[in-house]
Amino acid sequence: MMKKLLLLALAQAALFASLSVDEIVNKVDTRDDGDNGVATMKMILIDKHGSKRVRDMKKYAKDKGEDIYSAIFFLSPSDVKNTAFLTYDYDDGAKDDDQWLYLPALKKTKRIASSDKSASFMGSDFTYSDMTSRTIEDYNYKLVKESKVGKHKVWIIESVPKKQITIDETGYKKSYMFVRQDNFVVIRALHFMVDGGKKKYMDVKKLEKIDGIWVATEIEMKTKKGKQTLHTTVLKFNDVKFNQDLSDNFFTVRQIEKGI
Repeated sequence: MMKKLLLLALAQAALFASLSVDEIVNKVDTRDDGDNGVATMKMILIDKHGSKRVRDMKKYAKDKGEDIYSAIFFLSPSDVKNTAFLTYDYDDGAKDDDQWLYLPALKKTKRIASSDKSASFMGSDFTYSDMTSRTIEDYNYKLVKESKVGKHKVWIIESVPKKQITIDETGYKKSYMFVRQDNFVVIRALHFMVDGGKKKYMDVKKLEKIDGIWVATEIEMKTKKGKQTLHTTVLKFNDVKFNQDLSDNFFTVRQIEKGI
């Protein structure tokens, strides 16, 4: 039995070694991320002095053909309660993703323009652009080297936007992705920002397999300038469930204005 497992591991290692950078990126992009998912979320905002603000949210996501619709509802504290965020993440790279933010204090829904997608999402270190998946065709990739994160072997892949419009939308002029070789999950990333020499460091602190799906249940994003950490955001996901009964009507502007 042990001999068979060793042979299988060696065969898998040989297969992975033969993958091109484009094949790796494609496997990352097409990895099963579940469908009809719900989760509770906690967003922890940490300023440079270590002071924390905590927000509680609920997230819903549904595959619509090759597209992904998602809705996030803010539950607390009172200053963000009933705020809601709706995203249509289109598979077609030629089509701009649609995003809307409902602001209850104004009783108004704001559509997020492409020119605003590099802005901070609700005061966090994540941008509106970070809240959708990348269009892989918009980047040039280079396999830099193989390394390890913890006990796991990773590929380190450099990605550079092909066009200025992508840089403008994301706010990143170059990124490095650390891709786990056993499951094609990006568990670390380094983004070089266009804003004054700043960098963002993304780390998956917890990765769990839920209903056969690899899920990042704790993600940290740090904004740094030189050695100084300017701000940190931690996203925690709990009670993650897939294959829930979610109606298409749930993912509408009307629904985020109505709330849950």
